[in-house]
Amino acid sequence: MECSPHARVWVSLLLGLAMLIHGTQAQNSPQDYVAAHNAARAQVGVGPISWDDTVAAYAENYANQRIGDCSMIHSGGNGGQYGENIFGGGGSGWTAVDAVNSWVDEKSNYDYNTNTCASEQMCGHYTQVVWQNSVRLGCARVECNNGGTFITCNYDPAGNVDGERPY
Repeated sequence: MECSPHARVWVSLLLGLAMLIHGTQAQNSPQDYVAAHNAARAQVGVGPISWDDTVAAYAENYANQRIGDCSMIHSGGNGGQYGENIFGGGGSGWTAVDAVNSWVDEKSNYDYNTNTCASEQMCGHYTQVVWQNSVRLGCARVECNNGGTFITCNYDPAGNVDGERPY
């Protein structure tokens, strides 16, 4: 059966849209978040973290609350039960790996010997990524109404416990 030129255009557009949607999801799958975290954890000898659907549901619920404004506000981590890293970027192209890499980039600000961050620098996102006791992970990503992207990852149990080292 021969397709009309208009039908071929529509089929091509639909296939292209499907590939775009799949490509975006493929860069933000649970495995993408887990792999990026585990790469950082392996660098310092910390065991792997695994995806947890309960923690992910919490992250997704909170991310959906940020769709309206993309505000960089922490959720409170389920009353402190979960650790949390949040990421915001202008535009819609930001991925799971972008978010995790931004947190891991803080490694240079962390001094293991003193268990502190460099003066006026952040390192708590990094230490949460590699926190050895955090073994369950759930993350979510939304594109906000303002055109930005909001990504959150939650960790169970929470890391960054005062007086303890991440690994």
